[in-house]
Amino acid sequence: MAPHIRLMRIGKSKRPYYRIVVLDCRDPRDGAYIDCLGHYQPIEDTSNTKIDLQKYDDWINKGAKVSNIVRDIARRMRKAGA
Repeated sequence: MAPHIRLMRIGKSKRPYYRIVVLDCRDPRDGAYIDCLGHYQPIEDTSNTKIDLQKYDDWINKGAKVSNIVRDIARRMRKAGA
């Protein structure tokens, strides 16, 4: 099975905080992950969002499938860096 890049929730109740992780598609959302690519905090300013775009691209080239939210986050980070 192909790995997936998606969000893993680690925040408190009503204060979401997410890690952007690579994991096997059969693993649960908050299960063990293969690699951590960054983090995302939707409540705070988007300047707190970090993602390693080089690792992200490497996993895409290896065939990892990306969730829609993570794809949008990566797109915004590329635009902000340009």
